[in-house]
Amino acid sequence: MVKTTVSLIKADIGSIPGHVTVPKPLLDVAEARMAEAQETGLINSYYVFHAGDDTELLMTHSRGENSEDIHRLAWDTFMACADKAKKMKLYGAGQDLLADAFSGNIKGMGPGVAELEFEERGSDPVIVYAADKTEPAAFNYLLYKIFADPSNTSGLVIDPRLTCGFSFEVLDGLNNRSVTLSAPGELYSLLALIGATEHYMIKRVTRNSDGEVAAASSTTKINYIAGKYVGKDDPVCLVRAQSGLPSVGEITSPFLHPYLVAGWMRGSHWGPFMPVGLKNSKCTLFDGPPRIIGLGVQIAHGKLAADDDGTPLVVDLFDDPAFDLARQEAMQLASYMRMHGVFQPARLGPGAMEYTTLPQCLADLEHRFKKEE
Repeated sequence: MVKTTVSLIKADIGSIPGHVTVPKPLLDVAEARMAEAQETGLINSYYVFHAGDDTELLMTHSRGENSEDIHRLAWDTFMACADKAKKMKLYGAGQDLLADAFSGNIKGMGPGVAELEFEERGSDPVIVYAADKTEPAAFNYLLYKIFADPSNTSGLVIDPRLTCGFSFEVLDGLNNRSVTLSAPGELYSLLALIGATEHYMIKRVTRNSDGEVAAASSTTKINYIAGKYVGKDDPVCLVRAQSGLPSVGEITSPFLHPYLVAGWMRGSHWGPFMPVGLKNSKCTLFDGPPRIIGLGVQIAHGKLAADDDGTPLVVDLFDDPAFDLARQEAMQLASYMRMHGVFQPARLGPGAMEYTTLPQCLADLEHRFKKEE
């Protein structure tokens, strides 16, 4: 049986004003490139959207993960968008494109990538998460709650297909190495790693009973690639739902209460992860607060399920009064954190600040320090 691949690839290639949102002309360029790729058969279906100032390409195809053709398509699309952004003198035009030419795989070149390849079940819902103003480890807490915490996912206790638990592939971003830990058996060791979000991030989740892939997230650390601060990573994540996997409601319920993530304002502050609908996907308060978009799609015969005219059926999950309380709580947290100004704990710790522009400011002070007697 031919497997279906879902690819979600993003990049910050221009926004207006500053880091707020992606203007329609850029989305139109991406839309045209995707439509052409579908007409030629390179991809089966697509959906173009944005999360804050990041352009997002959701594609389905049968070419597998890490396909050079698919990654080249995304790269060429982002390059075309960047050219448009430069002509419009948009802010940060092409800032996530850290290479001059495509080299076979878009990973390591700036854009973020999350991909899932699987044999379709009788029904295959997929939840699409896209974040702005934060780092890849922002999904650590989310994926832990979904796949390892029975207080969030009751299916881990009452669904016999889930009681086997899940395994987490964790990347040590600083040392470029990974380890796979199984929950619940190795839960405490898992938490020891993923609770340290500065270095460790969940890359992939699989079901213990059969190795079935359940989730994947992007792990690109742009500052590690560029060697300097050029913007936040703004990760993406794909989560499969239902029929032996967590339900849609269990996948979204961690956002009943927003949690703090790193990356707000110049990549230097902690802020609340606020769930918003697409219409509110713009970061205006202190370039934030950090936003999370949640979309629901259905995979059918290698494509995004669509209506009769071929338009993909996409459900904007956070455009719902059920998350109003979370948004109100997020704004209360944002106000509290902003009260601290540039003092910790609102500002990131020294280790994380080494990858921002702060070291450039402190360099002039180095020669003025005197050793204490």
